[in-house]
Amino acid sequence: MPDVIQLLPDSVANQIAAGEVVQRPASVVKELMENSVDAGSTSVQVAIRDGGKALIQIIDNGCGMSETDARLCFERHATSKIKEANDLFAIQTMGFRGEALASIAAVAEVEMKTRIAQNQLGTSIRISGSEVIEHKAVSCPKGTSIAVKNLFFNIPARRKFLKGSSLELKHIISEFQRVALANPAVSFSLSHNGADVYKLPQGNIKQRIVHLMGKNLGNHLIDLSTNTSVIRISGFIGKPDSAKKSPGEQFFFVNNRYMKSPYLHKAVMKAYEKLLPPETLPAYFIFFEVDPGAIDVNIHPTKTEIKFEDERMIWQMLNATVKEALGKFAVVPSIDFDTEMVIDVPFFPKSAPVSPPEVEVNPDFNPFDKDYVSRSSYQQASHKQRAPKGWQGLYQQEQGKGFDQQAERITQSSFNHAEQEPMVPNAAQRFFQVKNRYILTSVKSGLMVIDQKRAHERILYENYLTSLSMEPSSAQQELFPQSIELSAGDFTLLSEQSEGLSALGISISLLGQNTIAVNALPSNIKQANPELLIRSFIDSFKENTSNPAFDAHQKLAASLAKASAIPYN
Repeated sequence: MPDVIQLLPDSVANQIAAGEVVQRPASVVKELMENSVDAGSTSVQVAIRDGGKALIQIIDNGCGMSETDARLCFERHATSKIKEANDLFAIQTMGFRGEALASIAAVAEVEMKTRIAQNQLGTSIRISGSEVIEHKAVSCPKGTSIAVKNLFFNIPARRKFLKGSSLELKHIISEFQRVALANPAVSFSLSHNGADVYKLPQGNIKQRIVHLMGKNLGNHLIDLSTNTSVIRISGFIGKPDSAKKSPGEQFFFVNNRYMKSPYLHKAVMKAYEKLLPPETLPAYFIFFEVDPGAIDVNIHPTKTEIKFEDERMIWQMLNATVKEALGKFAVVPSIDFDTEMVIDVPFFPKSAPVSPPEVEVNPDFNPFDKDYVSRSSYQQASHKQRAPKGWQGLYQQEQGKGFDQQAERITQSSFNHAEQEPMVPNAAQRFFQVKNRYILTSVKSGLMVIDQKRAHERILYENYLTSLSMEPSSAQQELFPQSIELSAGDFTLLSEQSEGLSALGISISLLGQNTIAVNALPSNIKQANPELLIRSFIDSFKENTSNPAFDAHQKLAASLAKASAIPYN
């Protein structure tokens, strides 16, 4: 049998390795921004075109690279961060594997210009698919500029799996936020198709949170601080009334490195227990400072999974720290020991006659009398003694009538297939509301329970779908348009959906700086607070984004229906 095992060419090996490091344009942004931070930059500019599929450009004012380093940095496992294996357990930089630039150059067209302070001229290198096209000396400012064009141009199978520009931009914004939060002393800017998304000046962590997430969240932050010999925990958590249904404001950082940890997330949620509205998540920006030797960051290619030496201890300390912060700001309910409690005790004069309580006793009672045990000590009404008959048939009748108990969204309900149950005579007089949530009415086969909010959602959903496909909804102009400051991601989302919202009767103006003005609302919406409606719509739209059963119109209609339906009281 002939030999069949052979070494892969470097270009093929690099493309395979790039699959772990470069998953989408956001991965490129993350790696290049972290390299800029490691280079000691105080200013990092990020420019994106078409969601990063056409262009990703990072410009920094860091230390730059010499001509030799500029050429060597595109080789696999070439890095300045570590020299031996033991350095992995004392790593302080964001990057350390030496794979990022080699992986990016394997699947894109890359142009880099860099210069160190000691040299008058810098170096320019152009690489396409791991092949060096051009290498020359150029005049350029100190620092490094890298332009990544046509990502996955040589891997059509990978490129076709990239999502639309808006979704890819959303992922890029997430990575940008993580790096920017971890480095408040560095100024960052992000632009997409020439329009500014973020301009973040240097500052402290709270200022950075406000610039990234908006002033609305900044007014609901609680300081967090604990310092022990093992770990230092600092940062900010949001007050319970600022919790949202959609994720996006939950961040853990270990030694300024972003980390995902469902385990530690449970510690935070446990501290907020019974303080949050149902199905909501609090905002938190929590920073851990530990000895680098007590953690392991070399677990996953994305370096977002970090192993602690004693994770259970970290969990307990985090939980206690969050509880302490909530209690310090009077968020956790507490017992009031200062208020004098006056117990109303009835007053009886001393001369008033006191009659002893009378207890009726049956002198013939015998606890061992079997006949007596079988007799009831009280008489039930006759209708209580009759066992219900025919209830199995009632259950069978209700089977398959379109009441899906597992449905959590209006699209999963089966209103279209439900059998129209005729009401009994005078049914209009037999509607009952239970706990301001449910409507009960009688039908021929028994009792019908209606969730009033979801029924209203369904009605609005059908109306909005009609408005999107046929004629626009009538709008009620606002006498004084309200301006709303949003996060960059939410501002981008609304700007993309503004045309559809206009067809539904919601007119907004994009004022820039992540601020909008609400000019009109649908005339059939009784929502008095435009800001509450807009923010509820954004949260609902984010939830529906991942639903593959929705097209664009259905997502828009379902999100607005959920936001504008009557709330539970």
